[in-house]
Amino acid sequence: MKFLTTIFFFLFSISIISQNSYTIQGKVYNDENKEPLIGVSVGVKELPHIGTFSKETGEYELSLSQGSYTIVFKLLSFYTHEEKVKIEGNRILDIGLSADDVSLQEVEVTAVRSDQNVKQVESGVEKLEIQVINKIPVLLGEKDILKTIQLLPGVQTAGEGNTGFYVRGGSSDQNLILLDQATVYNPSHLFGFFSTFNSDAVDDMTIYKGSMPAQYGGRLSSTLDVQMRDGDMKDYHVSGGIGLISSRLTVEGPLQKERSSFIVSGRRTYADALARLAGVSQIKDSKLYFYDLNAKLSYFLSNKDKLTLTAYYGKDKLGLNGVAEMDWGNAIASLKWNHIFDANKASTTTLSYTDYAYNVSVDMTTGLNIASHIRDFNLNQEFNFVLNDKNLLKTGFASIYHNVVPGELESKNPAVLDVTPFNHRHSWENALFATNTTKVTDDLELSYGLRASSLSVLGGSDYYKFDEETHELLDTISTKKGEFLKTYLNLEPRLSVAYQLNDVSSIKAAYTRTVQNLHLISTSNLASPTDRWVASTDFIKPEIANQVALGYFRNFSDNMFEFSAEVYYKDLKNQIDFKDGADVGTKDVIETELLFGKGRAYGLELFLKKKYGRFNGWIGYTLSKSERKIDKINEGKWYAANQDRTHDVSIVGMYDLNKKWTLSATWVFSSGNPMTFPSGKYEVDGHTIYYYEGRNQYRAPAYHRLDLGATCLLKKTKKYSSELVFSLYNAYARKNPYMYSLKQNVDNPNKTESYMIYLFSAIPSISWNFKF
Repeated sequence: MKFLTTIFFFLFSISIISQNSYTIQGKVYNDENKEPLIGVSVGVKELPHIGTFSKETGEYELSLSQGSYTIVFKLLSFYTHEEKVKIEGNRILDIGLSADDVSLQEVEVTAVRSDQNVKQVESGVEKLEIQVINKIPVLLGEKDILKTIQLLPGVQTAGEGNTGFYVRGGSSDQNLILLDQATVYNPSHLFGFFSTFNSDAVDDMTIYKGSMPAQYGGRLSSTLDVQMRDGDMKDYHVSGGIGLISSRLTVEGPLQKERSSFIVSGRRTYADALARLAGVSQIKDSKLYFYDLNAKLSYFLSNKDKLTLTAYYGKDKLGLNGVAEMDWGNAIASLKWNHIFDANKASTTTLSYTDYAYNVSVDMTTGLNIASHIRDFNLNQEFNFVLNDKNLLKTGFASIYHNVVPGELESKNPAVLDVTPFNHRHSWENALFATNTTKVTDDLELSYGLRASSLSVLGGSDYYKFDEETHELLDTISTKKGEFLKTYLNLEPRLSVAYQLNDVSSIKAAYTRTVQNLHLISTSNLASPTDRWVASTDFIKPEIANQVALGYFRNFSDNMFEFSAEVYYKDLKNQIDFKDGADVGTKDVIETELLFGKGRAYGLELFLKKKYGRFNGWIGYTLSKSERKIDKINEGKWYAANQDRTHDVSIVGMYDLNKKWTLSATWVFSSGNPMTFPSGKYEVDGHTIYYYEGRNQYRAPAYHRLDLGATCLLKKTKKYSSELVFSLYNAYARKNPYMYSLKQNVDNPNKTESYMIYLFSAIPSISWNFKF
């Protein structure tokens, strides 16, 4: 503890506030509806080298010495505002910006500065605005933020039509996904074909795949931070859309004008209902749909305090002709309090609750019911200190209580099937963090920090002792509720360095150490709601990753084009894989099926983006390798991880044909997935037994697909707008593999053949969107 205390004391004491420096602080908001504005450029006309940008709450801070200045506020689609101020001490200045009606017809509002990719100290960070997401064609016309981020370099899809994604060689469970600071464990609907995020309710999203700030932790590969938008604080609005497979409706408005607001957004699919109307007999008594609901309340308690309450509830339903039924979904709540102490200090306090659960009922002779859930109670506290005009310190702590129920089994007929419930698992995860961002010189900027994390394994159920070599069960250990069985402590240093070569280019380097204490147990690449989460125990150790990255960033043509080239190397420890023929679905003592080892991932990412004009879009390319090395798999040699893809290409284009029509297209290409196929077979008592020489020794054919989209603006006035959205998924109808299986040759029963299962040919869709 003395060591940790010394480190954090050092971080807190990085700089001393200059006695001749004062702080001007405030909020920037939309003068029409009082909503906070993100990414407003706040500069000083007399001091061109000093400036900042407003945060998600609309807040900004500047440190200035005594004197008179002209503060300039700029944001695309809003009139520039200049405010003359006299600095004789700390002061608060709130500014409302007026919308530029002319520019609103031609320019999209952006929440990031035009040269942020060059100027910001972090590398491997991508931010996408909802306006861009809404233009990109996707499966069945449903706008989807998770499928959009798969088009970025370093981010790869988990499969055909799937919302699961891999980041820089990591597995899908190594991505932390947050909705207003609450954890989302299963971010998908309908087995991964749709995401849990309704884009009508989303404000923006940021993915950290390289240098990760110290306030984020708990996963190895990335953090996806999704922010839900506030409701309009001045006027009421209704918007929505009706498509071939789903409909959406959003209602928002003020509770107390210019002080509080609400937004409620819901959607539902109805593919099964349409099939029944069309007379499809196979689905007559079946269910296949999902629904979800987003809600957010925002309330300004004072000019220094803001309170927001976010809630999400989503559910999937699947029923197969009375044979079996399954439902699964997320329930999420988040309460956030933003408080400004004074011009130099602010805090954000967040309480959140997450419950992911699934239920399976099998209506056969056994009458088997299976229920499982994972529940989190989370407290997160962040403090921001403006030390001076060159140092910004962020520090705080996080505390999460995990309750994991891997399976509640019940049989209506114990005489046929007698079942034993799985053991519950309880753990307590804590972290302290601090990050300081400092301007060393005009050209050199650093961001350095430390996260000290811990996981305590708590009692209350049976635990087990295993043989270290064979993993065989040796003994059962009964524990008392609240008992501390094992505590892991880990230090996670973070460092980012950015050197400005000139006004339009920079070089960045980063080192990031991350730790993961919760693990997803699944033997398939396909997203399944019944995949099991397990916490670290005295036998399953935390996963650890060390990543280094180096990149070159350059803008062209007055920031119209941006280019980046980044290389990375990631060293992974305590990686989990399965024994050959592992049974992970029905076993309570899952440890007997697991193997542990190390991994490595490395690659090159190239990115070229055009941001402005009638035509814009990007090209992304990733050359990468992801491998594992685990004893008792492939004789202890390196082998390709399930998510290994050598090449990955994404081309995205959007074109404003005229004031009425907008066209879009995406083309993607990736190397095939690693696969395990038998190299021989033999028969025992009339049963065919396959022989496997090694894991992931084969590779599926390459994947590629073209999607097309078009948006037709039907009508737009100040009070009403409507549009038709057309999309064509897989335009040239390529049969991309979803999975492979084996079968006996019809003409020669002694011959075994592999065959491909594909899901989609060309799929057209149309939807109508409206707002008033």
